Amino acid sequence: MVACLGAATLVLGACASGGSGGSTSGSGAAAGGGGPRPSWCGPKQATLALADGFGDNNWRQVTAEEARVEAAKCSSITSFTYTDGQGNTQKAISDIQGLVAKGVNSMVVFPDAGPAILPALRSAYKAGVVTVPYRVSPGGDAGHDYDYYVSTDFTQTGVLWAQWLVKVLNGKGDVLNLGGPPANSQSLDEYNGMQSVFKKYPGIKFVGTTPYEVTNWDPAQTQQVITAALAKYPEIDAITTDFGAALASSFPAFAQAGRKIPAVATEDSNQLACDWKTDHVSDPAFKLFTVSSQNAMSQLAVDFAVAKATGGTVPSSTVYPQSAFEDSVSGSPHPVMCESNLPPDAFVSASLTPAQQIAALKH
Repeated sequence: MVACLGAATLVLGACASGGSGGSTSGSGAAAGGGGPRPSWCGPKQATLALADGFGDNNWRQVTAEEARVEAAKCSSITSFTYTDGQGNTQKAISDIQGLVAKGVNSMVVFPDAGPAILPALRSAYKAGVVTVPYRVSPGGDAGHDYDYYVSTDFTQTGVLWAQWLVKVLNGKGDVLNLGGPPANSQSLDEYNGMQSVFKKYPGIKFVGTTPYEVTNWDPAQTQQVITAALAKYPEIDAITTDFGAALASSFPAFAQAGRKIPAVATEDSNQLACDWKTDHVSDPAFKLFTVSSQNAMSQLAVDFAVAKATGGTVPSSTVYPQSAFEDSVSGSPHPVMCESNLPPDAFVSASLTPAQQIAALKH
């Protein structure tokens, strides 16, 4: 992933329509995209950056491409710069400071480290850079520490997971909950949402570290956590996690431990869906529920940043809607969807075309 600002900068007007994607080169669709100017794209020229706290997984690659494709719809955005904090809080802070020093006009930030990133966001905002953190809360207040915070209701995610688990577990069972970095707002909100439902069902309890087992949203660490949990807990009736693709890569650990894969409630992933279809043949009891992975949430953050920087119309809501996506039991709103025209590490709920996802995931 990119560590050098210059290497990650794209002059949007010089790119071919459709783009080749990927967070290494920063390529995306041509500015303007040949369509009408979106309302959030104003007449004033500006530059845009995406400062990612961690970029080295498939969810981040697809999400970064969603942002590039959205930015490329606005001919007023003259360049797009991507930085990868590599899961290192100090590097993520340094990346934000470097973007300010470089003179970008606007930036969208995924603040993985939460409040630890707030001083850097505040500094960028005070320097006149339009600053829009999204998805993970950095603390602070919009209009004082940054321009806008684009959020989603992760508590509702936890509620949806828990309501489904109550049904499939018949109100009794042991649940292993996996999350991202320590103290991140997404995983904490999901846990609290589940707790609000499970408090009525004393037969359902969490095993392992609460509020969640830390995985840093890293597939390798997820595998280590799953392997350790299988060795420690003889009964795991369900797993909840906010990174379904990483969990799918850990499925072989169950076979190695002589255990069946329990009920899973998570975010959607093509690999997860395809693995479910394979494993469901041998184990029809394997149940799966997903919410949308929300890769396109970065588009809303881009819309806010670009609107403020270019004089466009600011969107009406900073909240990206949360919704159920797949349910292997009810088939509603969708059955489990394994798409053969997409690579395993793609996301069926993403808004990108198959070609755009394939290109983004090559890096």
